Amino acid sequence: MLTSLRLQDFRCFESLDLEAPEAGAILIGDNAQGKTSILEAICMLVRLHSPRTHRMGSLARFSTRGFGIAGNPWRSERQVRHSREGMQMQVEGELRLKKSDYLRDGGRIVWLGNEDLELVRGSGEGRRRYLDFIGSQLEPDYLHAWSRYRRALQAKNLLLKESQLRNSEIHAYEEILIEHGTLIMQVRSRIVRELAPLCAEAQKTVSGKQEPLKLEYLAGSSEDLRAAMHQAYDRERKLRQAVVGPHRDDLGLRIHDMPANEFASEGQQRTLALALKLGQGHLLAEHQGAQPIYLLDDIFGELDVSRRNALMSHLPNQAQIWITTTHLDWMGDTHGLDDLQKITVNGGKCV
Repeated sequence: MLTSLRLQDFRCFESLDLEAPEAGAILIGDNAQGKTSILEAICMLVRLHSPRTHRMGSLARFSTRGFGIAGNPWRSERQVRHSREGMQMQVEGELRLKKSDYLRDGGRIVWLGNEDLELVRGSGEGRRRYLDFIGSQLEPDYLHAWSRYRRALQAKNLLLKESQLRNSEIHAYEEILIEHGTLIMQVRSRIVRELAPLCAEAQKTVSGKQEPLKLEYLAGSSEDLRAAMHQAYDRERKLRQAVVGPHRDDLGLRIHDMPANEFASEGQQRTLALALKLGQGHLLAEHQGAQPIYLLDDIFGELDVSRRNALMSHLPNQAQIWITTTHLDWMGDTHGLDDLQKITVNGGKCV
C-alpha cells in the first residue's frame, strides 16, 4: 500500500526517508518523539487531512517556512508541499491544482486513536466530522460541497446578525446552501445506512457479546431543505442564526436500544468507538475494492487482552497497519502482530 515515506521539515522531523514494510510497522518510543507525526504524515500524503489540526502551517517544523511530504502509496508517487504561498500537490510529477483532483485517484485511510471516545461521549460536531471524513473518501464532490456549504452558512449567519436584514442576499446564500446541503445530507444518509450492519458486526466481534448496536442518521432538517428553511424563517430571524441544515446533523448511537453516551459502560463505549472505525474500514474497502491503510495511534495500552485480540482479528489480513506505542508490555498476549516490523522513533529519527 505505502512503500516509502519521505519528510522534510514536518513536525519534529528535519528529514526522514523511510522504506515502509509491506504489512506495516509498530512505532515505539517515548511521548513527543515523532511517532504520531509519522501517522499524521501518511494521512496528509494520502488524504490531505490531519486528524490533529486544521492549521496546515502548524505542521511545519519550528522556525521553518513550510514542509514537504512524499511517498509511494498504491504504486503512485505523490508529493505534498506547504508554504506561505499555499499548498502544492503532485501525482507522478504532474501538478494537481485542486485538492479534489489530487484526492480523486488517491487511496483511503482509517485513523484510530484514544480521542475516538469523543465519537460516543462528545458533541455532534465530532460525529459530523467522522461522517465527513468518510464522505470525502467515497464521494468525489463531497469536499467541494461541504466547503461551499460552510462558506455560505457563515455568510448567512453574518447577515442574520445585522440590524437591517438584507433578505435578497440571504436568499442568494440559501440557494447555495440548498444545492450543496442536499448533496451532503444524501451522502451522509447513505453512509449511515451502509455503515450500520458493518459497525454492528464489529461491535459484536470486539465485545465478544451480543450487544445490539444501532446507528441512526439524525438529519438537521427534512429531506426538502428549501421547505425546511421556509418553515424556519421566523425562528432564524428571532435567533439570528441558521437553525436547519446538515450543520445540525448528528449520528445516533444506541446499544440495546439505549443512548450509548448515557447508558453504555466505559468498556462498551470504547468498543463502540472501535466498531465505528472498523465499520468505516470495511465500508471503504467495499467501495474502493482495496483495503485502506489503518493508522492506530497508541490505543492498545487502553484495551484489555480480549479486546486487543478481537480488534486484530477483525482487521483485514491484506491491510497495511501502522501502530504507535510507548512500550510493548501489552504485546505478549496479542495475536496478529508478528508480521509488523518494529521501528524505534527517538528525537525525530527512526532507528
